[in-house]
Amino acid sequence: MNKEDLVMNEFRNVFNKMAWLNKNKMEVALEGYKSSEIHCIEYIGKHADSNVTRLAEAFYMTNGAISKIAKKLMAKGLIESYRKPDNKKEIYFRLTGLGEEVFTIHEDLHQEFRERDQEIFAQVTDAQFDSMLHFMERYSRHLDTEIEKQGIDLKPEQQ
Repeated sequence: MNKEDLVMNEFRNVFNKMAWLNKNKMEVALEGYKSSEIHCIEYIGKHADSNVTRLAEAFYMTNGAISKIAKKLMAKGLIESYRKPDNKKEIYFRLTGLGEEVFTIHEDLHQEFRERDQEIFAQVTDAQFDSMLHFMERYSRHLDTEIEKQGIDLKPEQQ
């Protein structure tokens, strides 16, 4: 196996292990919510004036798919829509009180997972972090170019 394959396999392996380790706690703490709903709540909680277009770009989904998720979140009382006084056309989303509670539970779980993994990150030097980040940014830009070649214009906001 060449180094590129080894790197990609390790990325997948690490991601899958993290998902497996975190899954049970997430499912118990956030019972009744789908992963896509939680991720939308997280995005809305972290980004002012979130709308369908911004969510679709961030998650590489269609506006229609995000609209369906948003309708479910509104029906569950987790988000509400609003318009700005100076822009009556655009519809934005914000968390309700219940949405804030779910957002906080999710953020607390992520903090718990970060603390669990801190022992390994504490051993990584700034230079190693910089190198990993540099690689990930270059690879991400490459994938953006490949997506554009397919005629899809997806440029999510930096999170």
